[in-house]
Amino acid sequence: MSPKRPAGTPALLAAQAAQIAYNVHEYTHDPHAASYGLEAATVLGLAPARVFKTLIAAVDDRQLTVAIVPVTARLNLKALAAAAGGKRAEMADPAAAERATGYVLGGISPLGQRRRLPAVLDASALDHATIFVSGGRRGLEIELAPADLVGLTAATVASIAS
Repeated sequence: MSPKRPAGTPALLAAQAAQIAYNVHEYTHDPHAASYGLEAATVLGLAPARVFKTLIAAVDDRQLTVAIVPVTARLNLKALAAAAGGKRAEMADPAAAERATGYVLGGISPLGQRRRLPAVLDASALDHATIFVSGGRRGLEIELAPADLVGLTAATVASIAS
């Protein structure tokens, strides 16, 4: 992919350190955008099914877990809980998600988080040669192969989107 490597976020540093093939896509974030992920797809001219959002949920009221799902889909919390080996899940408190990951909402990346959390990637990611995830700030996306994302995050792959 492209040799362009903007310095900065822990997500980019994690991708660089792993020496995987990836591409970086930057755009000017509109603070009034209703959806960060759909904004990225629209501005970058991407199929929304290839752009994935990173959500943080609490499984069984204790374990924060990363859910990576297409921006056009909703997270199925019951499916996430099952994939994470729990009984139930609920969305994490936004402040707890930011503290655990080191990123702000709208810029939470599955890569380079402050504390490595268990991760689950929606199985639809495997339908694409590459997918896009947040690069660690609003207006920054990383394009990489789903297998590389699984390898870097030790993610479980399961159908968690509806």
